[in-house]
Amino acid sequence: MRILVIGDIVGRPGRTAVRDRVQDLREQYQADLIVANVENLAGGYSVTPPLVEELLAAGVDVMTSGNHIFDKREAIDYIAQQPRLLRPANYPPGTPGRGIWTGEIKGTPVAVINLIGRVFMGPADDPFRAADAILHELDQTIRVRLIDFHAEATSEKCALGWYLDGRASAVFGTHTHVQTADERILPHGTAYITDIGMTGSHAGVIGMDRDDVIARFLTVTHRRMENAKGDVRICGIALDIDETTGRAREITRLALRHEP
Repeated sequence: MRILVIGDIVGRPGRTAVRDRVQDLREQYQADLIVANVENLAGGYSVTPPLVEELLAAGVDVMTSGNHIFDKREAIDYIAQQPRLLRPANYPPGTPGRGIWTGEIKGTPVAVINLIGRVFMGPADDPFRAADAILHELDQTIRVRLIDFHAEATSEKCALGWYLDGRASAVFGTHTHVQTADERILPHGTAYITDIGMTGSHAGVIGMDRDDVIARFLTVTHRRMENAKGDVRICGIALDIDETTGRAREITRLALRHEP
């Protein structure tokens, strides 16, 4: 099974690039499943129902998120109704939405799991224990298991990768918007990368206008940050997973320039 994972889509530049290229990328990488992190979809903060539906219609199959998912009020009711939009599974009980999607892709059962870190992040339950519980309860016929770990600290991400080696097909980090160059397959068959990077404008600071961000460091009179423009890239990974064992055969890091 071939899987394409797209890193944090930031604002209009990122979502336009994905909308325009997703079908070409599916064909180019022969992707059976496309997963994208969308917590920054709407101007850099959260999602709106029309924008999610637009990308689902364009060809994204499953969407993960993170700490910004509930920044917009309309996301709260919508996520409870849209099973293909996930929020971190280790958020407190009673949080709207789901932290796991399961389905069948060309006859192969697949699970996509969304977790969030605790180091330098907001309140959440232990992602290690949450992963244990989810994998314990998961139908054991589902061998292809993908985990988006939305976390700040590289150490926490790396530790979870090792902790789940052999129990997940892939553990990939999101959130920092800076792609790391440590993609590898761990000894027991789990594909791992600390951060798959950001899809959006790389002409600013993690997707936002550089002058707006610099002003936040230099002054106390903050102004609302806008999306950066130009140098748009689609970042992520391409995975090749053995459908029978769930072990990863290959992980390839992607950073593709997009010309509108």
